[in-house]
Order: sequence, then C-alpha cells, then structure tokens
Amino acid sequence: MSETLHLPAETRDRVGKGASRSLRRTGRVPAVIYGNKEDPLSVHVEEKELVRQLMTGHFFNSIVEIEVGGKTVRTLPKDVAFHPVSDRPLHADFLRVSADHKVHVNVPVVFINEAASPGLKRGGVLNIVLHDLDVVCAPDAIPDDVVVDVTGLDVGASIHIHDIKLPAGVTAAHADRDDTVATIVAPSGLRSQEGDTTKG
Repeated sequence: MSETLHLPAETRDRVGKGASRSLRRTGRVPAVIYGNKEDPLSVHVEEKELVRQLMTGHFFNSIVEIEVGGKTVRTLPKDVAFHPVSDRPLHADFLRVSADHKVHVNVPVVFINEAASPGLKRGGVLNIVLHDLDVVCAPDAIPDDVVVDVTGLDVGASIHIHDIKLPAGVTAAHADRDDTVATIVAPSGLRSQEGDTTKG
C-alpha cells in the first residue's frame, strides 16, 4: 500500500495568469481540486512541500490528503505542469476520491529474483516493455508497485499482463489487451554464435 501524503493548502480568491504569477513569486503553486460531483476548488500549496512529495517517487500513485479551510479532502494527484526550463512546478491538478471510488493509477513494475533466471544468468538481457502498469482499484488499495518474479525464465521468455499476480482488489486496466510487460532476449554474442551453428 502506498502511504498517504498530507499537503496543507489555502484557497485562492483570485484566478488567472496574473494571480498565478503572483503566487509563484511567493513560493506557492496554484492548484485545483475537482471531481466527485462537486465544484472545482482553486487552492495554492507551498512549492517546497510539493517538490518534496514529488521527489518521493510515488506521488502519482499515493492518496494525498489536502488540508484546506479546516477540512481534509482525499485526492489522487492527476497532473503537475512544470516550467520547461527551470522544472519548477507551475500548477497541479488533484482528483477528489471517496473510499468506494475506483481509481485508475499507474504503478511502477519491479522485477525480482533476476539471479534465479537461467536466461539472465547466461547473459540474457531483461528487455522491459512496460515500466508502469495502469491498474484500477479503490484508493485505499493502491499498491506501491507491481512485482514480477522472473524465477526460472530462460532466453526467449516473455511476460504478459495475465502472468502478473496483482494484490487483492487490484485489476489491470487493459487486461483484455494482455500487453507484453518484458522479454528475456539473448545477448548479441550469443545470438551470433547460434547463427554460426545453424550455418554448419
């Protein structure tokens, strides 16, 4: 389970480019909270705290509880716009979520037991096709990552979405497509040797 993050915010009285620029000059980032059949709420958050949470590496697959006006709003970060040169955050979007609200979220794929893969031990290369998996689950069930065990896999093996064991309550968003997640390919040296043997 991803940890819940907490982000203090203040409501924005003024919106628009001029107001947003003024906020950024004071170290604040304009943001909007929307969804769950409620009106959008314009807020601003501290840039340093937003950057700190972005640096955790799991910001976009964590529930972020935004504290604003004495209330706590459970949200899922949907987008952060960055300055093209300085990489400073310019704006953030948060989607309101409730406990029974299923969310789409991208979760990083982590590969384990590479030492137990005959193909990798022979010098094969793990070719990762999907670094993230789009999953659907309740907000409280968002996993930190999706684990793929490569034990026993040899050169030529491929791992598809249906091969991955997902936590309870978590489903792949595009399971019907059964995309390839990774393959184990032969190193170039091994491929050329195999080619030579077929000639003789």
